[in-house]
Amino acid sequence: MTIAADPVKLSKQEVGRAAAALVQSDSIVGLGTGSTTAYAIQFIGERLKSGELKNIVGVPTSFQAEVLAKEYGIPLTTLDAIDHIDIAIDGADEVDPQKNLIKGGGAAHTREKVVDYLANRFIVVVDGGKLVDRLGSSFAVPVEVIPMAITPVMNAIKKLGGKPELRMGIKKAGPVITDQGNMVVDVRFDSIPDPVNLETTLNNIPGVLENGIFVNCTDVVLIGEVRDGQPVVRQM
Repeated sequence: MTIAADPVKLSKQEVGRAAAALVQSDSIVGLGTGSTTAYAIQFIGERLKSGELKNIVGVPTSFQAEVLAKEYGIPLTTLDAIDHIDIAIDGADEVDPQKNLIKGGGAAHTREKVVDYLANRFIVVVDGGKLVDRLGSSFAVPVEVIPMAITPVMNAIKKLGGKPELRMGIKKAGPVITDQGNMVVDVRFDSIPDPVNLETTLNNIPGVLENGIFVNCTDVVLIGEVRDGQPVVRQM
């Protein structure tokens, strides 16, 4: 990799490290999905291995998070076995000034929402490119839909003013299938003036399992940026 391309990767590593540093011993940790969160999982594993952290269990939000946690030696549990989550660390595709999010670029937003909303403290890790003035500026809203309902759900979304598109696989013929066995519809809106209301409205469409608008749940946003060629982490 060229030096010029390195700082972005380094900033993701540093923001992952900063999030991992917030995890304390004797805690249950929600483990999010995505490239930046992957570094947080790595650094939590390293802190465990060194003995700096003790008695940690993780709750993964996806197969990706599960595989990484096992790779880095983080013991895992399930939501059936616990009654709370102390801290969750996850990425986002967009973050607005009110700390509302769009998530689901990795099609894991349903599990992420269950885990992240349960957490006593939810930490979002992003690079500076994910910050927007208003949700929907650059990223479509992912909506997880049960397969039999795809057509009626897309029709209902069009009536709301959205432009739905079935997410297709890359290096796979046909649509993306989530960890739950469902499909993802990516929806473009001209603007999302009221994300709280839109989140509820989308979820009330029969056949929709969950959507990628996360509101009123984020406690801390850690932003990795490159300044003068050096990675820095700041808090929103």
